[in-house]
Amino acid sequence: MQTVTSADGTSIAYEHHGEGPPLILLHGGSAPQYWTPIVPRFVDDYTVVIPHRRGVGESGDSEEYSLDRGVEDIRAVIDAVDGTPVLFGHSFGGLLAIETARTAPVEALVAYEPAVLVGEYKQQADLASQMQARIDDGERRQAMKFYIREVMHGGDVDDLDGWLDEWPPWPDIVALTENIARINRAIEQYRLPESLDIDAPILLLTGTEGPPHLRDGIRAVDEALSDSQFVEFEGVGHGGPTEAPDRVTSEVRAFIDGKETPVPERSD
Repeated sequence: MQTVTSADGTSIAYEHHGEGPPLILLHGGSAPQYWTPIVPRFVDDYTVVIPHRRGVGESGDSEEYSLDRGVEDIRAVIDAVDGTPVLFGHSFGGLLAIETARTAPVEALVAYEPAVLVGEYKQQADLASQMQARIDDGERRQAMKFYIREVMHGGDVDDLDGWLDEWPPWPDIVALTENIARINRAIEQYRLPESLDIDAPILLLTGTEGPPHLRDGIRAVDEALSDSQFVEFEGVGHGGPTEAPDRVTSEVRAFIDGKETPVPERSD
């Protein structure tokens, strides 16, 4: 484990695996271990770097948090690694990757269902406050269940408890309840610009079984970009990188390896 100091003095830890050009993996609401199935698929050709989000894992924390603070943390990691990195973010990590790439030099950008809220869903979004109300009532586990139902399943799942019994992060992820509530507050405050200026090849990924509000969000991101590739995985949900690691990794590697070639016909 290595550490770097962010702009406000907070220590940000990051894992370092393999050898080669840097590939930075940004986790969403889950822990850095989210990327465990992905790392072996890249370490032979890339230096895989996994930052621990502020307040998670081995990183330090601060009383206040914002998306800008998260971007500062990622920029500090970028400055610490050798070479210009590829950023690959999932969910909130996808939003962090997009916002970081607007101001930092990156070789390429990959985002799987970035946490961008748009339209009527954004106007009514109150996930952070509903989580916080449950936390204040001492119901941290219920707050996390509420988050998982909304974000992983779009609010619609027949047997959440049965699904959780088969979901590897459960129940350890309950330890991140307060941290996840605050990143949802940052997500709800984010306003997607009409245009996103990113000077790097961009790959946007989604699954047909992902929550509708995030599928709407990624299409809005696609529209805000002047040039991007868009790939949809049939039968895959919000947890695509871990649900279908071979399919996702294959697409990402093909994109990275061919990023200097003409953009192929869009798959959507």
